[in-house]
Amino acid sequence: MPIHYFMAILAFCSMSTAVIAQTSYKLPETVKVNPAALTSEPICDPVIPASWREAQEIDGVKIRASQRCSPDNPYLIAAAVKGTNNISMATLMQTALSTDTIIKTDDIDGDGDPDRIIIKLEVMELNGPSPDFEGLIPTFDIAPGIQPGAWVFAPKTRGMSTENFESVRANALLRLPSPVIRVEQGDIIQIVLENTHYLPHTIHLHGVDHQYTHAGGHVDGGDGVPQTSEMFLMPGESRTYEFQARQTGTMLYHCHVQTHTHLAMGLVGMIIVEENRPNNWLQTLNVGAGNVRHPSVAIQEEFDHEYDLHYHAMDKELTEIIQKYNDPRLVARDMNRLYDITDSTEDYYMLNGLSFPYTLRESIVTVEADQKIKLRVANTASEMLSMHTHGHKATITHYDGIEHNPVAQIQRDVYALSAAQRIDLTLNTTNDGLNSYGEGIWLFHDHREKGITNNGMSPGGNVSMIVYNSYLNEIGLPLAQGSDISKYFTEEFHARTLPIWQDLDEVGTLGSAGEYTGADPANRTAFLNLLSGLLLGILIYLLLAKRQKAIEIVKRTTSKFKGSKGSANNE
Repeated sequence: MPIHYFMAILAFCSMSTAVIAQTSYKLPETVKVNPAALTSEPICDPVIPASWREAQEIDGVKIRASQRCSPDNPYLIAAAVKGTNNISMATLMQTALSTDTIIKTDDIDGDGDPDRIIIKLEVMELNGPSPDFEGLIPTFDIAPGIQPGAWVFAPKTRGMSTENFESVRANALLRLPSPVIRVEQGDIIQIVLENTHYLPHTIHLHGVDHQYTHAGGHVDGGDGVPQTSEMFLMPGESRTYEFQARQTGTMLYHCHVQTHTHLAMGLVGMIIVEENRPNNWLQTLNVGAGNVRHPSVAIQEEFDHEYDLHYHAMDKELTEIIQKYNDPRLVARDMNRLYDITDSTEDYYMLNGLSFPYTLRESIVTVEADQKIKLRVANTASEMLSMHTHGHKATITHYDGIEHNPVAQIQRDVYALSAAQRIDLTLNTTNDGLNSYGEGIWLFHDHREKGITNNGMSPGGNVSMIVYNSYLNEIGLPLAQGSDISKYFTEEFHARTLPIWQDLDEVGTLGSAGEYTGADPANRTAFLNLLSGLLLGILIYLLLAKRQKAIEIVKRTTSKFKGSKGSANNE
């Protein structure tokens, strides 16, 4: 290589290094996101009247107060208790239920409550496509701006699937999760499934005492499993599942057609069989938030409150299948043949159908000191749930609906539930350092950390709280310390465009960085590596090209070194 080429390359490398060294210290300015530009929404659902939070009596049904920001519809609770055949038309019109959704008749055992119950369910789609416009309908957000496609069992409704003609939002009966069904031990129950969907479905009564065949010996729907106990329930058809539960406990019901996708899409709910007691009018359907505002007689004998906590998770890839097509053949193809559950990841983690921050609206457990709370917990995700309660150690009393030996019952603060498992917990709020550490706002969440994310974004997922009433504000929200939670009620946060720590200090140390005026740090490092490699390559080239001279120089140097060493020894 001519010497002037070599000198030119060295000069270029030196100049480039000097420029990079100067620009590496030019940091960009902090750019803050303007709060006025956010797609924010009210923290409490504005559609829900504040009066729903009050204790009240409707058609003779006593409904407890709810401290929550977005409580369940008390008229719906009254209809679930009395049955749609035993309430006034004024009450029915506040519910959107059909007149035959819940039929309660026949006090067979003469103890003052109905023993023959008929429940009618439909199969409904949430966040699906429409051939009429670009968009999803009816919509159900699990968190701001997050609308996974879903299928649910829903109480039979009258009228529209949306709130009204001007809205695409689902009416309150159509939501995740499928509703909790609550019945009494010994009641004769008929669940009538009307398949209003475009794919076949069934119901399997998971853990519930039920017969394999129906009356008359016909194999026509006892166990809900196609190929073994019945045929597929095709679109437009209906089928009655009848049982008379002899054992109490927390159970499940779910679709058993292509279970790996249909259950994951939301076709799963809890069935709870309560102890038989006189005058035991139960809240037969618990649609939504999980707070049982009309608990059974047996629960009131032992507990102050009862909560249904249904944990579920969904794979984003699976939920998007139904949002691609309006053709059931293509949906069936992608779900049954192309979707591979062994490669799936669960992206959306929910408690009672919602993810944080919406869990603060509905799913907080509100308590007072020195109370006993009944928690019925179900995990219908495909992975393990590691539920952890801060500030409290609850006692596991039942596994899968069966009471654990009282002398062997375990008290702990992390409760592991595998897929489809249920546990009953007794939460004692006595401040003794074991059951409770005292009043406050105590988190409870999945301690597998991905469970507290929405599509990988934290905070999110199934985060909720045990909140003592003294720590609730006037609208039923926890009195959060040192942080404004309104930022989480924005679509920008869940879309990862909002730096939530930008206002922690005046200079916005942890806000978003503007454009770099100098080289990007990653590019600087790459460029320096390139220069180092180039210089090393030139050195190697020179050694190879001038290897003969290099060898002679080494030999001469070695000879001189030996000669000087010998002279030194002679002296």
